[in-house]
Amino acid sequence: MGCIRGVLCSTASVLAGLVLLSACGESPGDRATSDRKPLVGVAYPRSDSDFWNAYMRYTPRYARQLGLSLKTIESQNDVTRDTANAQTLVVQGVKGIAMAPQDTAAVGPTLRQLEATGIPVVTSDTRPDTGKVYMVVRADNRALGEKACKYLGTKLHGKGKVVMLQGDLSSINGRDRTRGFNACMKADYPRIRVFGETTNWDGAVAAQKLQADLTAHPDIKGIYMQSSAALSGTLQVLEQQGLLVGPENKKHIYIVSNDGIPRELRYIAKGTIDATVSQPVDLYAKYALYYLKAAIDGKTFEPGRTDHHSTIVRVRAGLLEDRLPSPLVTADGRTYGGVPSLRSTDPSLWGNNPG
Repeated sequence: MGCIRGVLCSTASVLAGLVLLSACGESPGDRATSDRKPLVGVAYPRSDSDFWNAYMRYTPRYARQLGLSLKTIESQNDVTRDTANAQTLVVQGVKGIAMAPQDTAAVGPTLRQLEATGIPVVTSDTRPDTGKVYMVVRADNRALGEKACKYLGTKLHGKGKVVMLQGDLSSINGRDRTRGFNACMKADYPRIRVFGETTNWDGAVAAQKLQADLTAHPDIKGIYMQSSAALSGTLQVLEQQGLLVGPENKKHIYIVSNDGIPRELRYIAKGTIDATVSQPVDLYAKYALYYLKAAIDGKTFEPGRTDHHSTIVRVRAGLLEDRLPSPLVTADGRTYGGVPSLRSTDPSLWGNNPG
């Protein structure tokens, strides 16, 4: 922790210097005149998953549609790189930055420095624990966990054992999905025992912990993966143990994933897994850029329904979050525990139109 804190403070000092350079030298207005299209920066968090690779494909498409020039950079899932990348984008003269910090606590100092420069920030997929941003664009992550709970609770008839392969609890997403799932299980399915395993969004760690749980509890009947990063490892473990069988087989373990990537949709249609909760990664890219453009144009927003089927909520003073719809996806499109689902073949799902 000491090393990370030191790097953040050091880089923050460089950013502070950039504030002075901006004040004494070229102004944001001067930079804007060099290009008719506003220049914005997008800091990608990682490129080692189907979900984030899709985000990287959608971003330039929506930048063109919105009339924005684009600078992109990637942090390789390294919290210290998030700060350094923000510094790089500032130096390159961007008018706004979209980012998706995976450690939502550590990004606070970076956001405070960017606020001092007057450069608006939009975060997509995640919400910072501290610091101000112009808008947060994400799904209701507690609802993601609750939808997985409703599906498993219904399929298991309210009893049995399930494993929840959590993400990283340093991320608001990991914490929210865990809280949503656990609260739903406690309230609606108290006879289901949940084994929560922190995986840090790492598929190998998820597979190892699932293996241990299945060895200790061979009567496990459900798995909730908080991220599709755990998908390959989970299926491999189940196949090795002879448990990757259809729901007509007594050995079947119900699997709910999270993200809505194309592989998940294909696996649901084939019966390899049972459900997923689709995060609209295409809309994360679109509305991150939409709100950056709105910030540059001086627009403001208030809580309430939007014209794109979402709801803006005030999560704390000075912080708004546009919560985009994230449907439960199943093979049959039925309602589970009061939660409607879409069929895995539904053309509205981004995973069926990956770009």
